[in-house]
Amino acid sequence: MSTIKPLPLAQDIETRAVLKKLSRAHQALAELKGIAASIPNEGILINTLSLQEAKDSSAIENIITTHDDLYLSDSVARHYVSIAAKEVHNYAAALRYGHKQVKTQGLLTNAHVLHIQATIEENSAGFRKLPGTALKNDLTGVTVYTPPQHADEIIALMSNLERFINDDDLCDWDPLTKMAVIHHQFESIHPFYDGNGRTGRIINILYLVQQGLLKIPVLYLSRYINQNKADYYRLLQATRDTDDWQPWLMFMLEGVEQTARQTVVLIEGITGTMLAFKKKIRAELPRIYSQDLLNNLFRHPYTKIDFVMAELNVSRITATRYLDELIRIGLLDKRKIGRENYYINTALYDLLGNIHKK
Repeated sequence: MSTIKPLPLAQDIETRAVLKKLSRAHQALAELKGIAASIPNEGILINTLSLQEAKDSSAIENIITTHDDLYLSDSVARHYVSIAAKEVHNYAAALRYGHKQVKTQGLLTNAHVLHIQATIEENSAGFRKLPGTALKNDLTGVTVYTPPQHADEIIALMSNLERFINDDDLCDWDPLTKMAVIHHQFESIHPFYDGNGRTGRIINILYLVQQGLLKIPVLYLSRYINQNKADYYRLLQATRDTDDWQPWLMFMLEGVEQTARQTVVLIEGITGTMLAFKKKIRAELPRIYSQDLLNNLFRHPYTKIDFVMAELNVSRITATRYLDELIRIGLLDKRKIGRENYYINTALYDLLGNIHKK
């Protein structure tokens, strides 16, 4: 069983190579923060991108769903097309909860972490109390790592981690270095019976918001981790075995840089598509144009009459007329699935889907 050192570590882990990488990662993050502020309604990005992050983060745990199943599910009505889609929507809800807490309190506490995990898993088991947890190789069944077993040790380590997250005076590491160390420490403590990976990845993005590196949670490392899953798990363990932090830090900083640049391109695409929609609706349907209608079309890649009624405060007849008019001018496609009609923003759907193919 590995012995986990409390934070901050005594050793200096910010090598010359790490400092150079930090500069590039910060540059990419600053660009992302700036362009995210250009979207008129931040709820659009939080809603659409949190589902992308939730999908990718869940895929790391082999919870696989499709964009169609995600958009056909309705988290408000608690109607889900599949169990996997439900789990992804739970993750997105946990992320939005965490963002709200960090934004209002400026803190990321263990109470928040417990609530996030409970939302993901739909249980309130809390931190592990019973021994017996071991991380095994999926293929061989061989134990790769044994986290702390005793409840008192888990609580002590999580209390130490909570202080490290919220007290900037404890050490002078760069916030991105701290984020990578926090993630490693959390996954090594492995405080929950289930949901550790997903909870840990939510903590990553919330920490960046808490530190002011982003205003809203739009940098999602899960896609990068999913694409480099073998390296991710190998480096987690290698850092425990060797105490050499540079490879882990370089891996995580590369993830921040790559993901930030990809997300900038995606947000530019969303902004450009919104502007094209705005011009077309204003030119061809000036009587129904409103910013609320435009926001609705970009908050829900698959919108429906109920969503338009609720968000624009209009009758069913009016909502239906608006959507039918948008189909007529070629901005939406209509699909009947079961007994429900869905109105698909194909341009947005393609933008969100294409980022997974790059």
